[in-house]
Amino acid sequence: MAQQNHRPTSGPAPEGWSTGAQPLTRRLQRLTARLRAFDDRRPLVWDLHLTCAFVLAAMVDATGGWRNVAFNLDVPLWLVVAMSIGFSVPLLWRRSHPLAVLLLMLPFSLANGASGAHLQASFLQMIAVFNIALRLPLRTLAVCFGTVLVPLAVGATCYPVGSWDQQFVPMLYSFALVALLGLAVRSRQEYTASLVERARQLEVERDQQARLAAAAERTRVAREMHDIIGHNLSVITGLADGGSYAAANSPERAAQALEAIGTTSRQALTELRRLLDVLRDETSAAAELSPQPALADLAQLVEGVRAAGLPVQLTVEGGPEALAAGRQLAVYRVVQEALTNTLKHGGPQATATVDLAYGSGGVTATVTDTGAGASARPAAAGRGLAGMRERTSMYGGTLEAGPLRRPPGGWRVHLHLPKETDQ
Repeated sequence: MAQQNHRPTSGPAPEGWSTGAQPLTRRLQRLTARLRAFDDRRPLVWDLHLTCAFVLAAMVDATGGWRNVAFNLDVPLWLVVAMSIGFSVPLLWRRSHPLAVLLLMLPFSLANGASGAHLQASFLQMIAVFNIALRLPLRTLAVCFGTVLVPLAVGATCYPVGSWDQQFVPMLYSFALVALLGLAVRSRQEYTASLVERARQLEVERDQQARLAAAAERTRVAREMHDIIGHNLSVITGLADGGSYAAANSPERAAQALEAIGTTSRQALTELRRLLDVLRDETSAAAELSPQPALADLAQLVEGVRAAGLPVQLTVEGGPEALAAGRQLAVYRVVQEALTNTLKHGGPQATATVDLAYGSGGVTATVTDTGAGASARPAAAGRGLAGMRERTSMYGGTLEAGPLRRPPGGWRVHLHLPKETDQ
């Protein structure tokens, strides 16, 4: 008792038990898996070995052991040998054709009952019954019952030794137990197969979810790169055109344009590094990168567009609201895309206004320009408008984009994102 009280409190003992049991379990599992794999590759080898063992056991009984339980000791030896072979050799096909094997044993079972030999090899019929219960429809067991019962009735009629239950009950009990065992193994195999199929389906669903997530991430990265590269290249193009125009008459303005080009390029590279870092595993340089743009950066965005040659007026109404970072990024990117489109398509005389309003219903951003309008902006010019609509739909907002019909024309983009509590 003292040892039992101390053993639970000692750490090494339970670990020793578990580590001692686990390798044995793993060895048994590996051995079972290897045997099943070998049987799947070469089923005939396993069937031949078992059939030879059954034939050997039946022939040993035929050499004289059958006389200990026989009802008639005068049965010819050739008939005993033939019945022993008839009960054992058909078991070679017990897995592929179990019902045919049982029916093939029926003549030898009838001869066994009629001759009074009462061979122990007749119990090999139960192996065929087991495989029938394991592999065939349940109604087939009724045929098996008749196949087993008829030879018993013949034997009881030809050699009425003792009461009828002494001849019928043992064989019927054996039939019932073997059939139940086959059904139990069958149900276990079907349950295991269902678990394997369920695991396979879960793996397929997991892979599908991973592919969908990867596709969504690629779409997000493509949208971000479109916004970053499209806007900054448009600004750089405007600055380069203005610098080349002013190079001859105003070298100072040309130098300012080149400096603005360098600033815009560095800003674009910084944003691209931050975006591409999401796709990398290492995060050592993440702390050195700036955060995603927000509404507080709109003033800097407007200054960059002004430096590119587009007069822009920014108006903010209401106090800043505590918007989520994703919503602020969506508004920023929509304004950025609208101003980029004005730089591309508005023409040299275009101007733009950006109106940002915070209200009780959410945040509203309106970008209006006086450029060339719809004639210079084909509907299928790129992913800009589609990207703006995707960002807006993510947060349950509305987006209106189209030409202005009042003189002098132009283009208008109107975005409204509701508050999170209103969705």
